[in-house]
Amino acid sequence: MDPKTDDDEIVTWWGLVIEGYLATQEKLMGEIADRLGLAPASFDILLRLVRSPDHRMPMTKLATEAALSSGGFTKVADRLVAADLICRVPSPDDRRVTFAALTDHGLDMANKAQTAAAEILRRIVLTPLGDDAPALAEAMRTLRAFNA
Repeated sequence: MDPKTDDDEIVTWWGLVIEGYLATQEKLMGEIADRLGLAPASFDILLRLVRSPDHRMPMTKLATEAALSSGGFTKVADRLVAADLICRVPSPDDRRVTFAALTDHGLDMANKAQTAAAEILRRIVLTPLGDDAPALAEAMRTLRAFNA
């Protein structure tokens, strides 16, 4: 990038990234809610669990990865337990650790959510971006690593 890039242009670029993300995320989450009745936090947690070994993760780690406070995560987890999507499993190795684990119903719902999300993202991200989509993902991966 040219070091002489105008300040306003740089700030505008970042604003466009955020606006594009927010519009796309809102559309994705709206369609997921319509199809599957999942709120964004529930969707995120199910996807994280379906991609985890044995479809389980320590609850504190899951809350951190989902960027939820412990109280906020507890409320979401309670709703997921009540819907029979996850269960709480004590660690056999450390009594201080409790895992969130997908139930059979939760695994089925997580797989449906992942399939639906991929279909929606193909339409609302891959169609407009085409061959630029992998470069966008790599750029976001770079920013995440640099700023983490």
